[in-house]
Amino acid sequence: MPEKRDSGKMATSTTQQEAFLENGNIKLLSREMRHGSRTAHNMSSSSLRKKSDRALVSKIRVGFLRMFFTNLQEVLLGTKLAVLFLAIPVAIVAQFCNFGSPWVFGLSLIGLTPLAERVSFLTEQIAFFTGPTVGGLLNATCGNATELIIAIFALTQHKIAVVKYSLLGSVLSNLLLVLGTSLFCGGIANMSKEQNFDRKQADVNSLLLLLGLLCHVLPLMFKYAGKSPELTAVGTLQLSRASCIVMLIGYIAYLVFQLWTHRQFFEAQEDEEDDDVVADDESPVIGFWSAFVWLVLMTAVVALLSEYVVGTIEAASDTWGLSVSFISGILLPIVGNAAEHAGAVIFAFKNKLDITLGVALGSATQIEIFVIPLCVIVSWIIGIDMDLDFNLLETSALAMSILITAFTGRNISLHKGTGSSAMLRHYRCMLFRV
Repeated sequence: MPEKRDSGKMATSTTQQEAFLENGNIKLLSREMRHGSRTAHNMSSSSLRKKSDRALVSKIRVGFLRMFFTNLQEVLLGTKLAVLFLAIPVAIVAQFCNFGSPWVFGLSLIGLTPLAERVSFLTEQIAFFTGPTVGGLLNATCGNATELIIAIFALTQHKIAVVKYSLLGSVLSNLLLVLGTSLFCGGIANMSKEQNFDRKQADVNSLLLLLGLLCHVLPLMFKYAGKSPELTAVGTLQLSRASCIVMLIGYIAYLVFQLWTHRQFFEAQEDEEDDDVVADDESPVIGFWSAFVWLVLMTAVVALLSEYVVGTIEAASDTWGLSVSFISGILLPIVGNAAEHAGAVIFAFKNKLDITLGVALGSATQIEIFVIPLCVIVSWIIGIDMDLDFNLLETSALAMSILITAFTGRNISLHKGTGSSAMLRHYRCMLFRV
């Protein structure tokens, strides 16, 4: 048994040395600098990773092949969701062989689940060499890559309703389903304890969500202020675009606040005795260029599956008897970020609410003040009229969710009753969408 453990350590050391050699003159950062790039999103995704046994790969004598199979093992098999990768080639085959649009849609959704977790893993590997600032920017850009790519493909096909419902559903699922489930499960698992958290991060995210809500309410109020929606359509569109510019400026200020001036508020607190988090803090498991190439490949596969999802969503709606709004607003957000959401619940079980809140509120904030306004600006560039008017019912649901989350975040301790009420509100939203 000791010999096997020593063999594994030697294999790990060999792999790490190869990772360093691969990077040429790229300098590996100190542990303190790397620790600064560990955000709640990285910590949440790392809960679903598993340690790879490199003993067999280390026996390959050819250095290039050994490095290739090591990268393949770490990227494709280094997650507990690895079995879901099988859905990707099956979805591609189903698309080209015309197996049926509902099958393509379902398989593409399943294939997107492990890809989202792997993108987070690869951005973290790159951050080992680029530092917390560039790593944080990468995480901010790729953190919600799935929603952004699906939204852009839907825009190019003039499916504005799909874009609005999917992005609104992502915000609601993070604020109600993910946060509510985490607090409820964490409250049951820690029945005799209070779930405490740092309120500073929650306050920042809540204020940004309120800013986004204001930018949604203004076009809606302007539309109803006129005698008819047709008379105020141009003004509503112009007001929406101006509001999106304000939100993007606020998002840039948020990044400066998060990555430079007050970075300590957003660093994930790691437990040294936590054996479930398998991410290695001492050194990367793959090299910089390998991580970069894999990130490009993963993003390309996400784009391909997103195109399948957008192209087959109406056929799936007709076959399954579910409305497009339900599929866009409920299924897409839940399945697309299932790995991240599961990680948030796992850390709530461990009474680590700072990480849970960082995932739920952080994702909602990023979608609300970055992805949504960016989609409006992109639609403006390509000549499509998309505004921030999400209709009265949808905007009311968004407002209630943000206000309830903001008031919940005012407490420095939470319990399972808070989570159960948030879950029930999300289920009500699901019933409205069926």
